[in-house]
Amino acid sequence: MENEALLKEVTARAQVWLGEGYDAETRAEVRRLLDNEDKTDLIEAFYKDLEFGTGGLRGIMGVGTNRMNIYTVGAATQGLANYLKKEFASLPQIKVVIGHDCRNNSRRFAEISADIFSANGIKVYLFDALRPTPEMSFAIRELGCQSGIILTASHNPKEYNGYKAYWDDGAQMVSPHDKNTISEVNKIRSVSDINFKGNKALIEIIGDEIDRKFISRIKGLSLNPEIIARHKDLKIVYTPIHGTGVKLVPMALAAYGFTNIIHVPEQDVISGDFPTVKSPNPEEPAALDLAIRKAKEVDADIVMASDPDADRMGIALKNDKGEWILVNGNQNAMLFTNYLISQYKATGRLKGGEYMVKTIVTTELIKKIADRNGIECFDVYTGFKWIAAVIRELEGKRQYIGGGEESYGFLPEDFVRDKDAVSSCALMAEIAAWAKDNGKTMYEMLQDIYVEYGFSKEKGISVVRKGKSGAEEIEAMMKNYRANPITEIAGSKVVLAKDYATLVAQDFTAGEKYTLNMPTTSNVLQYFTEDGTKVSIRPSGTEPKIKFYVEVSGELKSRADYDKTVAAAEEKIKAVAASLGV
Repeated sequence: MENEALLKEVTARAQVWLGEGYDAETRAEVRRLLDNEDKTDLIEAFYKDLEFGTGGLRGIMGVGTNRMNIYTVGAATQGLANYLKKEFASLPQIKVVIGHDCRNNSRRFAEISADIFSANGIKVYLFDALRPTPEMSFAIRELGCQSGIILTASHNPKEYNGYKAYWDDGAQMVSPHDKNTISEVNKIRSVSDINFKGNKALIEIIGDEIDRKFISRIKGLSLNPEIIARHKDLKIVYTPIHGTGVKLVPMALAAYGFTNIIHVPEQDVISGDFPTVKSPNPEEPAALDLAIRKAKEVDADIVMASDPDADRMGIALKNDKGEWILVNGNQNAMLFTNYLISQYKATGRLKGGEYMVKTIVTTELIKKIADRNGIECFDVYTGFKWIAAVIRELEGKRQYIGGGEESYGFLPEDFVRDKDAVSSCALMAEIAAWAKDNGKTMYEMLQDIYVEYGFSKEKGISVVRKGKSGAEEIEAMMKNYRANPITEIAGSKVVLAKDYATLVAQDFTAGEKYTLNMPTTSNVLQYFTEDGTKVSIRPSGTEPKIKFYVEVSGELKSRADYDKTVAAAEEKIKAVAASLGV
């Protein structure tokens, strides 16, 4: 009976899309779904409205209320326009920036959004072609805009597209603006509520001038230009994985002074089909296969990759056996943190009040490095908008050094308010040059951090559950963890548990509860054990997954013990995963 009721509701929603307000191609596809004997695709397309999550609007492209198309994008844009007109009613001219990535339909969605904003009397700065997400964030601040959007699904597979909305500080929206925008979007109940008829006089195309300003600011982040000058011919293999980094990352590396940037020609091809990879995600080892092959050919010093919208960065380097290995997102953040703090110290930039930011699921070693050097490290929720919220709160009061997350995102500047692979690639190349100048490999540099600050190994485990039934299963899993609290993990007693949905932490050693100091609640559970293991559990805000973040800690006495220590940690992680049943 429940299925019959759902099908009836879905059918009614779909039939609305047969109206004259929708284009002929859309109507034909909706008719096909309605006529198909198997109703699975129909249900998936219409069973709910596509919603904002931690990364904004994101979904599979296609017809339907639960899909990315010109109507769901249109509703989001109209809702945002309505909210901007309320929030900035006193301004003589509201302004927004629009950017997009390489994905199929991204340019179309960007142009339609420009039409809708301009139809609502809002001035639009539209990039002339694909650009990195961080550059769009930069442009909001540079051009004095009240908002900005970028059409991207980041590192998701090619079937996806997305829509990220930003506020006047260049960061993704947080409360109350995200909730207020969603409220306005939800008021768009009909396609007739969307004003698609653009005002071309209010749309200005931007490009090269913003590129130059952005790169100039990134160049100013360099801490050791004289070291780069000594190692300007460092062999850097870089791949944009078919995406937006193709122009800006090489520009940034050249601005820093690097002269030997080696491309991966097959992946310099801009394509939303991502023809050389299954997933355009630098977290996936296969995405770097071609770059590593090129690195072997030329005997490179470092391999770098950015995802399609160039906010995430991954690297590969040679180990002590000469083998190319991938560096994970936590290790990326550790390398940045260690370098930035040590060089701020060495160059006399530490004046007091400096700080760093990490997400709660990112390695605790970053906090250890910061604490040991007298730098405050803030913990925030997953999603770079929370790192940006701390920067906004402390703007003009304290000096931001850097912030990062385990999912391959880092931001070494505050003139952008989202993770930035463009500046990160330039800075990571500088780190490689610094290591070489100090007579060590980057692999040895990483080992030395572990020797000095303690060893940790992390592993992310994702359990995928697609569609409506999958979402319900993930919800049930979280309820079960709360109803049946975890008391030990892999034989080690839980000494601290944090539930960010209730903002209650329970310290079992002290036998007390306390309130977590966070700006809002979030559906995350976190456990810390006697032996230093940390486990975080959260449903993804952008993908049909429940994520388990495992971190085990230990001691590394010397580089010689590294392989043995890693092997022991990997066994421990297996035991933790088995204990959790994942």
